[in-house]
Amino acid sequence: MMATESCFTEIVASLSPKQKGLLGIFVKELTAWNKHMNLTGLSSTKRIMDELVVDSLMPAPCLPDNGLLLDVGSGAGFPAIPLKICKPSMKFFLLEPNSKKGSFLRQIIRLCGLKQIEVLKDRIDTPSRPFPFTRCDIITSRAMAPLPQLIKWCTPYLAPGGLMVVFLGNRSEEILTESEPLLKEKGLFVQDKNAYTLKQRESERSLLIIKKGKKPGTDNRQLHQ
Repeated sequence: MMATESCFTEIVASLSPKQKGLLGIFVKELTAWNKHMNLTGLSSTKRIMDELVVDSLMPAPCLPDNGLLLDVGSGAGFPAIPLKICKPSMKFFLLEPNSKKGSFLRQIIRLCGLKQIEVLKDRIDTPSRPFPFTRCDIITSRAMAPLPQLIKWCTPYLAPGGLMVVFLGNRSEEILTESEPLLKEKGLFVQDKNAYTLKQRESERSLLIIKKGKKPGTDNRQLHQ
């Protein structure tokens, strides 16, 4: 299904004045830091809000209000910070190996007074120490690695029935076809796929919601956890 601007308008309308204010603080601070270090290629507050924040909030209606979320390769905080503001009762771990980006994320957490959120200076592929969790209810990643690589890295940390949220560009159908054997091997299936476009961009994007467990209508014995 194609998600349009009205979809994002509905998401924003569901936010409280406090949540909208926190998004403003986040974008303002990101713009200030971006003048001194390369956090994002977008320089204007409007474009950051119209593209990066909008993109990050697209999964919000598909996610539960509680549980444990791991964001892999958090970078400048997309999608983790907007989603945390939108889902304050959910516990978040932000995995980011870059020290400067980690410092920015911790500054945002302090400025916004966010609770139940922790930045981990580590990598998903070669962790330097055990993570403070074993399985997560939600795993998100935006522009961090190709889908097959994300599947291999993240599946061991995804709880049964858990969701993996992946953002893809206009090659989504081709990428999905290539990844189908791996999805089956890991006991995953695509629960939902939403196509949408962003302001200032003509190319289509896709949001994938991948679930770990038995696909409706399939024999569970065919799945390998």
